[in-house]
Amino acid sequence: MTALALTKSSNQTQVPLFMVEWDQVCHQLQEEFGEAIFKSWLKPLSIEEVVEGTVHIGAPTRFMRDWVVSHYVERIRHLWQKLNPAVTKIEIIVKLSSKVLKAPELTSSHVTGSRTSAHGASDEDSIGADRNVISAPLDTRFTFDNFVVGKPNELAYAAALRVAESQTAQFNPLFLYGGVGLGKTHLMHAIAWHIKACHPKRRVMYLSAEKFMYQFIRALRYKDTVAFKEQFRSVNVLMIDDVQFIGGKDTTQEEFFHTFNALVDQNHQVIISADKSPSDLEGMEERLKSRLGWGLVADLHPTTYELRLGILHAKADTLNIAIPKEVMEFLACKIVSNIRELEGALNRIIAHATLVGREISLETTHEVLRDLLKANDRRVTIEDIQKRVAEYYGIKISDMQSARRSQNVARPRQVAMYLAKTLTSRSLPEIGRKFGGRDHTTVLHAVRKVDEVKNQDREFSEDIDILRRTLEV
Repeated sequence: MTALALTKSSNQTQVPLFMVEWDQVCHQLQEEFGEAIFKSWLKPLSIEEVVEGTVHIGAPTRFMRDWVVSHYVERIRHLWQKLNPAVTKIEIIVKLSSKVLKAPELTSSHVTGSRTSAHGASDEDSIGADRNVISAPLDTRFTFDNFVVGKPNELAYAAALRVAESQTAQFNPLFLYGGVGLGKTHLMHAIAWHIKACHPKRRVMYLSAEKFMYQFIRALRYKDTVAFKEQFRSVNVLMIDDVQFIGGKDTTQEEFFHTFNALVDQNHQVIISADKSPSDLEGMEERLKSRLGWGLVADLHPTTYELRLGILHAKADTLNIAIPKEVMEFLACKIVSNIRELEGALNRIIAHATLVGREISLETTHEVLRDLLKANDRRVTIEDIQKRVAEYYGIKISDMQSARRSQNVARPRQVAMYLAKTLTSRSLPEIGRKFGGRDHTTVLHAVRKVDEVKNQDREFSEDIDILRRTLEV
């Protein structure tokens, strides 16, 4: 039987056998690689044709084609051959799909940048055209289709997508946190767009914590708190961005606490973003910290080199502009602070090439981004390493100098020593002194231990690579 043979479904419609096989292959890929990776890299693929044992699979962009060829094509071929030995080759081609979910159109007055300030939108701005609420406008660029997934953000992405697809509260609240420019607002907007497209009857309210505070103060001023409460507690999904801004605002926190409880009691979804985890939020009441950590807390780690490169390729594909490989790799290596700055650097290079008429090259990149590169070109310190490792593993910086020997502290401390040895020019005794006055033999043991575990544990090795990438200049 060849891959072009036909089979019959239960309703007697003829379906090509290779489509049935593709469904089975996809199911196995989803099981092996997980939901987040499958949705980002494999689900967008489409079968074009099968000719003489060669399966032609379409990818929507050049970058996605190259990534699938590098990471997944051999596994696809292996799985398919197990189902059908007649399949000998898999070819990935670039072919735009017509089945892409597009964001609903907004009027020009609703198109904004990546952030909306507390006073940047009027009280009439709305996600839906049929409701007069105080939701902030959404950015049409920020959809799930445009979010590049990698190890540092895969949990946050998968959780956001699950919440967006479900009509009931899955994780309540969903709490997304991470540093500036790592994709929190992108995911918040993507959730709102997806709900609007797939569940248009659900009432969604998205706004910043500053805007929430502003509206509450306004309600107090005009003695209209009853209407305020009704407005916020009648939605199906409440999304609050940058909740850290209500830290220290006791009256606003009190109202937010009661709003939160009322929505959760009704099984309505609450989605929160912040720059820190709930337990680390400063100026926040303990009972509110506790409530915010009730559901799923998902963090977005600093980007890896691979993720930054993926973001650059996706951006270039969207703009349909060819960027030399060496320029892409240079930017991914040098602009490590956040995604927003990385995309801004690419935009500057493209704008310069367009306006001045010079080809994009490493030389012009150095010229155009001189100030940005200088800001990013700094030497990593042991203090930087200790802080980053402590954040990554969820321990206190003081644990780096403490005498605690429990595994959850000792291993991160060894990792920090290892990175201090490999990323700085400090001697072993100097490093030891920075870790609570430890002997140089302790540092040497830590370096050897980390090297040993890296060779045995792939996930641990990936953790080290993420930390190294985020610290390297």
